[in-house]
Amino acid sequence: MSADNRLSRRSSLKAMGLMGAAAVSAAAGGSTYAMPSAAEPPKQPTDLRRQIFAKVWNTPLIDTHEHIDDEQDRLSADGKFAGPDDWTVVLSGYLASDLLSAGMPTDAHQKFFSKGVAPAEKWRLLAPHWPAVKNTAYGQAVRISIRELYGVEELSAATVEKVQQGYETTRRPGFYHRVLQELGRIESCQVNCLRTPFHRSKMPTFLMQDISIVGMFAGPNLSRFGEPTGIKVSALDDWHKVIDWWFDQYARYAVAVKSQDAYRRDIDYQQVPAEKVAAVFRRKLNDEPIGPDDQKALEDHLFWYAVRKATEHGLPVKLHTGYYAGQNRMPLARLINNPGSACELCRASPDTRFVFMHICYPYYEELLAVAKQYTNAYVDMCWAWIINPVAAKDFLKKYLVTAPANKIFTFGGDYLFVEPVLGHAVIARHGIALALSELVEEGWLTLADAMQLVDPIMHGNARRVFQLEEKHRTLSAAPWL
Repeated sequence: MSADNRLSRRSSLKAMGLMGAAAVSAAAGGSTYAMPSAAEPPKQPTDLRRQIFAKVWNTPLIDTHEHIDDEQDRLSADGKFAGPDDWTVVLSGYLASDLLSAGMPTDAHQKFFSKGVAPAEKWRLLAPHWPAVKNTAYGQAVRISIRELYGVEELSAATVEKVQQGYETTRRPGFYHRVLQELGRIESCQVNCLRTPFHRSKMPTFLMQDISIVGMFAGPNLSRFGEPTGIKVSALDDWHKVIDWWFDQYARYAVAVKSQDAYRRDIDYQQVPAEKVAAVFRRKLNDEPIGPDDQKALEDHLFWYAVRKATEHGLPVKLHTGYYAGQNRMPLARLINNPGSACELCRASPDTRFVFMHICYPYYEELLAVAKQYTNAYVDMCWAWIINPVAAKDFLKKYLVTAPANKIFTFGGDYLFVEPVLGHAVIARHGIALALSELVEEGWLTLADAMQLVDPIMHGNARRVFQLEEKHRTLSAAPWL
């Protein structure tokens, strides 16, 4: 046997030994997933992984996308909280959709998320479907949150009362700080309020707000956006003044603008001049019928009007792309066009910073090309870690060796309620740490490179792009406080 062959055989046996040791470590609770804790990273089999995981776990996150209300609204008896206000709040939203996709009957689903039903009865409704959904990332985020917040390792008939007691004990003044900052190590959140175009938060430096622009152009929503301004709208120029009013009032307090119009149509907005749609807008005011081509032209014109205002005020433009929340209503044949349309938006307005959200799942390979090609294309991984955590890890690995690292934001919970944000943040930390570890192990990055990337992708990029230091100063003196 040649020296080269002996060396090859020795190297192979050594590698097999390392793999065996890793397997033993996993069996003993080493690098297995097993729903990591918010307090500390899961045990790792190598020093390299231990260093990366420790760095990621000890680094604050900036949460770039939520829909949560202020804490006061959750606590106030006359607030706008619309949920059942019991332990099932933690399961509502995304996991609620998985339950329906798994076959939970609609009547059982409605009863489960209704008020006044005892915990034991709610568990009876959930139990037949829980095994099917508890291991989806939607389910894992819930399970992690329940364990971290209420001390319950496994949801069951025997533990559901303890979960309810934990919910009641936790949901008290200051619980946002405990859930997000103390346990989740989340420095601040960016909120797209679904109830009003701009929410004057009572927690403005922590729950920083986007301006919702979707109703400025989709429709447009004449009452929701027009009435608060007091502007009489009788022509397109008046509607421009309405849009101007929202920016004049709130742009200095907002961190970005947001549109989720991709739930309804492609993001292929064309730059249509005002004179081509002025008559269409008048027909809209008069409730006259409008054909689809004219409707699109009007919306396209108003989209770009709002985008130009955002750009003038230095606000990034956040756009939903890819996967739909809910169930039984997602047209993938149209969503596949989102990355191509994103290219056209970036090309048409190079001074606008476009933030493409949710990695355009499942078409994330195409979004990598957009971020690599266009200076003004940014990517937000919000929601992605619980849509498909393996794909999100894959995306982050590919992104970091493909596109500039200063244009990615790696976490946004995208929830209506604060409790499951904690579980989602833990899953995101796990995925970020795995992505960086694998890039080093596979020889694409040095350990030093990986460690230097942690701060920018977890909070540094967000601080810079959304001008958070300046916004914090401005919001500290917000006139509605």
